[in-house]
Amino acid sequence: MNSTELQANEFSPKANFISRHCADCHSPDFAEGGFDASKLQGNLSEKAEYDRWVQIYDRVAAREMPPADASELTDEERQQFLLETENWLTTQRNQQFAELGRVQGRRLNNLQLERSLHDLLGIDIPLKVYFPEEQMVDGFTSVADGQTMSHFQLEKHLKVVDLALDEAFRKGLYEDDSWTKTLDANTISRTRPKSRTREPEMLDGLAVTWSSGLTFYGRLPATTAKEDGWYRFTVRGKSLKQPEDSGVWCTVRSGRHVSSSPIQKWIGAFEATPEMREWTFEAWLNRGEMIEIRPGDNTLKKGRFAGGQVGAGEGGPQDVPGIALESIVMEKFHKHYSPEECRQSVIGNLSKSWDKTEKRIVLESKTPEEDLRKLMEAFATRAFRRPLESGVLDPYYNIALSVYHKDGNLLDALRLGYRAILCSPRFVYLQEEPGKLDDYEIASRLSYFLWNTLPDDQLLKLAAQKKLNDKNQLKLQVNRMLNDPRGHDFVRDFADEWLDMRLIDFTEPDRRMFPKFDVVVQQSMVEETVAFLQNLLSKNLPVTQLIDSETTFLNSRLARYYNIDQQLSDELVPVKLDPNSNRGGLITQGSILKITANGTTTSPVVRGVWISERILGQPIPPVPSGIPAIEPDVRGATTIREMLEKHKSDPSCASCHVKIDPPGFALENFDPAGQWRDNYGKPKKKSDSPKSIDTSAEFVDGRKFETLDDFQRLVVAQPEKLAANVAEKMITCGTGASVDFTDRDEIEEIVSASAKQKYGFRTILEEVVTSPLFLTK
Repeated sequence: MNSTELQANEFSPKANFISRHCADCHSPDFAEGGFDASKLQGNLSEKAEYDRWVQIYDRVAAREMPPADASELTDEERQQFLLETENWLTTQRNQQFAELGRVQGRRLNNLQLERSLHDLLGIDIPLKVYFPEEQMVDGFTSVADGQTMSHFQLEKHLKVVDLALDEAFRKGLYEDDSWTKTLDANTISRTRPKSRTREPEMLDGLAVTWSSGLTFYGRLPATTAKEDGWYRFTVRGKSLKQPEDSGVWCTVRSGRHVSSSPIQKWIGAFEATPEMREWTFEAWLNRGEMIEIRPGDNTLKKGRFAGGQVGAGEGGPQDVPGIALESIVMEKFHKHYSPEECRQSVIGNLSKSWDKTEKRIVLESKTPEEDLRKLMEAFATRAFRRPLESGVLDPYYNIALSVYHKDGNLLDALRLGYRAILCSPRFVYLQEEPGKLDDYEIASRLSYFLWNTLPDDQLLKLAAQKKLNDKNQLKLQVNRMLNDPRGHDFVRDFADEWLDMRLIDFTEPDRRMFPKFDVVVQQSMVEETVAFLQNLLSKNLPVTQLIDSETTFLNSRLARYYNIDQQLSDELVPVKLDPNSNRGGLITQGSILKITANGTTTSPVVRGVWISERILGQPIPPVPSGIPAIEPDVRGATTIREMLEKHKSDPSCASCHVKIDPPGFALENFDPAGQWRDNYGKPKKKSDSPKSIDTSAEFVDGRKFETLDDFQRLVVAQPEKLAANVAEKMITCGTGASVDFTDRDEIEEIVSASAKQKYGFRTILEEVVTSPLFLTK
């Protein structure tokens, strides 16, 4: 009997169940919720069919289907159906996994390709920006199901490889191009003192920029990059005429700072005070770009300047705050790898000399063909992340050798050989065989999960010794890697996708409605979230702190924005929150609240779906076709709750909204810019009172809450659900496959193992890495 016939036989009792208990409400003529039961065929090899049966299983298990008032289904019948369906789904999936593996054809994503090329070649230029935009599946770009490879992508990959190789051969073989220069106030300020420009003016020996809404005011042409590269700026300055309750928060951004090139890239921010201080920033500048330093706090009083330019002496009389710069030390430097390290990556220990005419290194070899093979073998071993099997190198070496035989240029041959290796599927794709991973496969999976780059020498050494299948050794490596400088990026990389931090710029709160919001606040919010998560990981704090926590991370600007009375500086530091504070936990942080709003209004539906899927581990099915979206009334004449009550009168909507709405309502006191509010916007009529915010709701299991505090207490009371969600997100990110129906038991085992440590964030990560799910293709 073939698999199709087997599925058909297994399908029959399920089809009978659906016919008896579901068909009345889900017929072709009346497909409630967009579900037409007659379309079920029982072919589980089709993903859509399989997913539909998982959804049916979950709805029946949760007693949501069939409705109690529409069926006489007994508990015995329900349990029988669930048991049979579970066995049916599991058997089919296990057969597929045994043959093809749980994850198929997983390639490196853009970030992983960039960092791998950096580490292979000893370079540090941005490369990710040249790749096509990636598809996300379940929130992650590392999921194989979303990783297509088209001719366009291959073309872009080849372009990026060429850029990387050009930089490696330039950096490794030519003179070091790093330098340092000091720019004094006179150099920083405008070159024509009496002209009206957007550069700082000289005042009492300092270069001064006043608070203003004028675009590009504070640009510094003296910092213009003459070539692409990493630059370090050590800024020395102080505030002028600062407010009584704060310093002068200033932004540092890069760009061309002209109207034809309006994009500005964030570098950093600082709070200037009357005492002269220093701040250091690092940024990649493209040729022709400069930095801009200006007061960037929207709450500061702003000067007005006619004609889009500022004349010397126009700002001081307006009594507005300003920043006065004494000097800037500008350095062009190598961020990660020195030229010597790059050279070692490219030509190893090959003999060389210096050509004074061309000002570059020249290779010297008495056995060029042998040296070419040795260098390519070492490079391919690192690129393919495992020792080379016999014959693997031959096609790449033969390409390079043919070039050498043609023109006798060893460098050209070497470059072409490296190019071929970097375009090989052995580099672009993670080489994994179905079943239990071998030690080298574990090394790569672990390294790309925690570092998003190649495994280092220690991982490869342990793989060679076949020690990476040992749980204790794996946990030791997790801690070593997280404590490594490269491990400091794990939380930021993970949060960029899990929590959509990469979308922080996607919307901008309306300045008229939210005048206290600015780019300093926004970036401080992001850093608050990253520092908060890093603290959870470093101290192995319980995942319940995602919902409620006594501590967050603030600087003076963000504390003022949150109305938290703390004496802070521009350094982000841990702050213990007042028990009566409306802040506490990841879900009350400004970055999350901003990302889950559109800049003008909030929606309990949008926030509810996001919190459900990203934090609570409650998947929400797509909206059925033909169901209109809910648009909040920004003037508050009708509350979103009133609109949703009408919306939920449709049974097709109600079944999902009972899950979506509670977390959304719980957060309604936070506006689109992340600030607390007690009422909705201004009423249409002056005689009307503002619409108060009602945060009360009821969970699908009957638990009720009135306030955000109540909501937090109820969610925290079920820590295993939060832990399961974090484990699922880590498994998805780390393995390249979404958590499947058949994975649920193993997720429960991970959660159970972390219970002894109160579901600590780091413990969950360790249990994920040592789980069969992580260690199996």
